[in-house]
Amino acid sequence: MSVWNPDNIRDVAESVGITSLSNDVTENLARDVEYRIAQVLEEALKFMRHGRRTLLTTQDISHALRVLNVEPLYGYESARPLRFGEASLGPGQPLFYVEDEEVDFEKLINAPLPKVPREVTFTAHWLAVEGVQPSIPQNPTSNESRNLELVSKGPNANPNLAAMSGNQNTTVKPLVKHILSKELQLYFEKVCSAFLDPSSEEYRTSAYSSLREDPGLHQLVPYFVQFISEKVTHSLNNIFVLTQVMRLAEAMIQNQSLYIDPYVSALVPPVLTCLVGRQFGGSNAELSEQFALRDLSAALLGMITKKYSHASHTLKPRIARSCLKNFLDPAKPFGTHYGAILGLHSIGGPDVVRELIVPNLKAYEKLVREAIIEEGPRRPEAEKVVSLILAVLATLQKDHTHLTNGDAAVVTDELRDRLAEKIGQLLASRIAEAGEVQLAHSILAQ
Repeated sequence: MSVWNPDNIRDVAESVGITSLSNDVTENLARDVEYRIAQVLEEALKFMRHGRRTLLTTQDISHALRVLNVEPLYGYESARPLRFGEASLGPGQPLFYVEDEEVDFEKLINAPLPKVPREVTFTAHWLAVEGVQPSIPQNPTSNESRNLELVSKGPNANPNLAAMSGNQNTTVKPLVKHILSKELQLYFEKVCSAFLDPSSEEYRTSAYSSLREDPGLHQLVPYFVQFISEKVTHSLNNIFVLTQVMRLAEAMIQNQSLYIDPYVSALVPPVLTCLVGRQFGGSNAELSEQFALRDLSAALLGMITKKYSHASHTLKPRIARSCLKNFLDPAKPFGTHYGAILGLHSIGGPDVVRELIVPNLKAYEKLVREAIIEEGPRRPEAEKVVSLILAVLATLQKDHTHLTNGDAAVVTDELRDRLAEKIGQLLASRIAEAGEVQLAHSILAQ
């Protein structure tokens, strides 16, 4: 027994010329019609739910028919209400039908053509690239971003900021959600604590090795860079902490799997601070530890410029300009001068020594000579600077060998005077005492 009335089947059969149908045929056809209608309604309800609606429309029915590979009914998707007419086939047999609208062909022909509907398309754009939001129409403008910054956030935020931006009592969600997994958060905490743990050398070595070789640390790069900057800013009196964060930065740079190019501009300032800072570790810090930190920072700066100068053509000139400024400032301590000279040599090698250091040595040599002659507390640092200058000057000669046979190992007075005229009396005397004839000629040849 079907819900669909078999009499409707007989009416449709008679309308197409079939006058006699058995009861079994009409019953089976009624059940099939009921099944087909239920199938169409199920598919139509799916479209309704996906459209987040509670009202079933004729469009849902049409989409369902297309999914079921059935030709849909045309002309019933209009928003205008349908008009039903009634026709009488006999006593007690009314027939309802949809009245067709009369169309004036002349008006229809002269009417303008409607716009062609657009196909459904999808476009993609970059919301942010490595944390930088590109200026495209799909992204918020700078004014909108500034208003978002003024919106009060958090339970203890100042509500006046929201009123200033015109968004009072408005909750703004962040444009980008950067969620770290619990595993990465735990790894970050463990690595940072390991680098700053002075009691376990093995623990620090393991953390250094892991950060240098592990490939899945891309999301932690900005957090490590921020950690390095904060520790350098707040730990200038702790040489151990400064040394460890420099080693942390060294491990990140040596990791071939990490993409650090966008963060180089944020990584260079803390390295420069450890290179040309005035004093580290307080007044009681040992001189050897301070210069060891400057040596490590210079080596790290050389690695950065060598690996990332192709991505930023202004990286090496900006670093060289900063080091040269500190080198030529007589008010800076000799530790800063030491770091500046070492930094210049690390980023450019003999070329930078030839172009930037040698032309300024004669004027700088007077400052160093005065500190050595005074026999004051600055003399150890001045001696360190002199030794470094001689070491970087030695890179100017292609084959740096000691000549020890006969008079060839003796710097003549004429050669010494010419050398003193170019780099100063103190440095010329040191080169002459060491018998570096070939080095003297290399310097004079520049």
